[in-house]
Amino acid sequence: MDAQDPSRPSPPDRLAPFRADLDSLASKGRRRALSGRAGVDFASNDYLGLAGSARLADAVRRALDEGAAVGATGSRLLRGNDDWHEALEARAAGFFGAGAALMFGGGYVANLALFGTLPQTGDLVLMDALSHASTREGTRLSRAAVAEFRHNDPGHAADVIADWRRAGGTGAVWIAVESLYSMDGDRAALDDLAALADEHGFLVVDEAHATGIWGAGGRGLGAHLEGRENFVSLHTLGKSLGGSGAILCMAPALRDFMVNRARPFIFATAPSPLVCAAAIEALAMIGDEPWRREALHARVNLIGRELAARLPHLSPSGSQVVPLIVGGAADTMALAAALQARGLDVRGIRPPTVPHGTSRLRVSLTLNASDADIVTLVQALEDLWPAS
Repeated sequence: MDAQDPSRPSPPDRLAPFRADLDSLASKGRRRALSGRAGVDFASNDYLGLAGSARLADAVRRALDEGAAVGATGSRLLRGNDDWHEALEARAAGFFGAGAALMFGGGYVANLALFGTLPQTGDLVLMDALSHASTREGTRLSRAAVAEFRHNDPGHAADVIADWRRAGGTGAVWIAVESLYSMDGDRAALDDLAALADEHGFLVVDEAHATGIWGAGGRGLGAHLEGRENFVSLHTLGKSLGGSGAILCMAPALRDFMVNRARPFIFATAPSPLVCAAAIEALAMIGDEPWRREALHARVNLIGRELAARLPHLSPSGSQVVPLIVGGAADTMALAAALQARGLDVRGIRPPTVPHGTSRLRVSLTLNASDADIVTLVQALEDLWPAS
């Protein structure tokens, strides 16, 4: 092989910009890496412990025995529409009390499809300041104007709408919130926001962290609003329901519009029929096994009592998502590592997921951790919490 001609220029380092960006993240304490599962589960969204349940596994086996395919084979508008998809959507609509339901491969893509399709030119998408990244990404695809209001402040939402109307806005307003916020664990003022939506347009509620746990029968915090023509809800299947995918619940006309206009639905291979079988069984379990959410509610109360006794400066959220604000990213990640070294799988959350100065431990309560595990966790936090 001939030696390289020294007079020829070296080829460009095409990966240099990517390495530089990673180095910049590392210098700010924000470079991430994948890590495996180890220790007691205080990190997952498997709140009701369904992901490893025998009932879901048996439901998938039965579906296979009945001839269900592993893959959908195509988009649903081609040959990918399976009886299992339609059975799940019918079951979900009935369970949640909605006019209709439409399945997607995940909550992120469901929000992309929703906000990129339903709000029209001349409309306004008004989202809570702490809205999930998927909502924000979805609004980038939207033809509507986009604004936000202060977190959990319906009065400010009303002011933003009034300003938009005075400036000539005449379309529908799509108010977008999470019923229970994924990083703060607090709840939206849904009734006040529903009243605004009745006057101005639609209310879109992401129930991802409430489905199966909160609301009547575990149907979500917006269960009493389901069935209204101006109410749209998102229920993920990969958190409390133990599988994967997501369901959008909405009026039948909106579902039909999504089937015809939502590009993330039209051009995506449909989810596996086996995922649908698991989700149908999970919805049955929510109804059949109320002890699961009752046990989780008891754990929420337990950690509240333990924090009050040992770390009274930390306020519980009143939900299964317990944010413990540390402040600095480096201190947060060091504390998370120390807890993991004790066999407690707690993860640190830092910017850009949360605002600067609010890096935190996101303690996730699940039925995969016992009462004794929760007491051990709070004792460890008392030992390890950074000195102020």
